[in-house]
Amino acid sequence: MKNSQDELKDILENIEIQIQKCKVLIDGGSLTPDGSGVDFKKKAEDVGEEISNDEERVIEGVFDGQKMIGPDGKEYSIPANYVSKSKLVEGDILKLTIDGSGNFVYKQIGPVERDRLVGTLVKDEGDEYIVMVDKKVYKVILASVTYFKGDEGDEVIILVPKSTDSQFAAVENIIKKK
Repeated sequence: MKNSQDELKDILENIEIQIQKCKVLIDGGSLTPDGSGVDFKKKAEDVGEEISNDEERVIEGVFDGQKMIGPDGKEYSIPANYVSKSKLVEGDILKLTIDGSGNFVYKQIGPVERDRLVGTLVKDEGDEYIVMVDKKVYKVILASVTYFKGDEGDEVIILVPKSTDSQFAAVENIIKKK
């Protein structure tokens, strides 16, 4: 059972998070991530390829933060646990092998350069987790947050593409606030 001091600390931590959100909004920011600076369909068209034979189909494409975009513009779903475990960031080049039984096997073959940032885990207006870094916000995959048992207010180390803006970030680690 919590004592009154612990309850007061929890209340103050929640107020601090709300103040951080207010500062972002007052400064003209948003709790919704800006769009990416990359045309993923164009990049996939430039770097991707598709090879088929009797036994399997191999497709190379670009990760857009949630799924892989193939060279023909088709979108391929990627399991959230693979995205999380592999710490994929927007712009990474992936290879998808679809075998004769219909199994999908992804492999990261061309990671983009990354920056490591430190931010705060918060929930946006839609109750989705985002990471605030100064006045910028990034979407993160829920599987990453749950894997590290993240809670609003925790410190988060994220990975983002080095040379372009991005909407999504990969969670590298979470430091619990308590």
